[in-house]
Amino acid sequence: MAAINRIQAFIDNQYKSPKGLLGTYFGEKMVWQHKPETTWTIDLVDVQQGDHVLELGCGSGYALKLTLEQAMVGKVAGVDLSPTVIRSATIRNKKAVQNKKACLVQADVVDLPFADAQFEKAFSIHSIYFWEDLASAIAEIYRVLKPGGRCVLTLCNGKDDEIWQGMNNTIHEQIMPLMKKMGFENVVLNKGPNSRQFYTVAVSGEKKS
Repeated sequence: MAAINRIQAFIDNQYKSPKGLLGTYFGEKMVWQHKPETTWTIDLVDVQQGDHVLELGCGSGYALKLTLEQAMVGKVAGVDLSPTVIRSATIRNKKAVQNKKACLVQADVVDLPFADAQFEKAFSIHSIYFWEDLASAIAEIYRVLKPGGRCVLTLCNGKDDEIWQGMNNTIHEQIMPLMKKMGFENVVLNKGPNSRQFYTVAVSGEKKS
C-alpha cells in the first residue's frame, strides 16, 4: 500500500509541475486529454480585436496555440510552475515567441510577473486544483486584468454519474465568493462539455470597469 501511495503521489506531482523527460510526456498527455474543454474554454474567453490574453498554468501551450490562431488576438502570455512544460510550450509556439506575439514565463499564479492592468482576458484550464492560496491567486488575476477584463477558470466537478461535492463546495463557497469580494462582476458558473466522462464547468466574471 505504501508503494502504491508513493507512486500516486509521484503522478500527482507530475500533473502539478511536470519535471524531466517523463514530465514532458505528462504535459503532452494533458494536451490530448483536455482538448474538448480547451476548445470550449477558448470560445468562452471570447477573444476580441487586439486583446492581450493570459493563460495561468499554460502547460505545454496547446490552449495558447489555439488562442494565437484567432486572427483578432493581440498578444498572449502563459505562465506555469514547470520549466519542463514552459519549454514544450515555447517549442509549440516557436514562431509566435520569435515574433514577440507570445511570451512564456515560469511563475506562480500568486506572484505574476506583470504590471497592473496588462490583459483583457485571463483563463486557466485544470490548474486551479493546484493553487495553494486561492485568495492570493484571484487577487493577482484581478490586478493584471484591465477594467472590464474577463476571467475564465475551467475545472471538473464530477465524473460518470458522480458529482464531486467537495469540488462543488470549493466552487460555490470559495472561488465564486472570492471573485465577487475581489470586485469581479457577473460571476457565473458555466456548464461545459463532458470530456472522458468528466463534467466540465467554468467560473467566469469581469473586472469592474
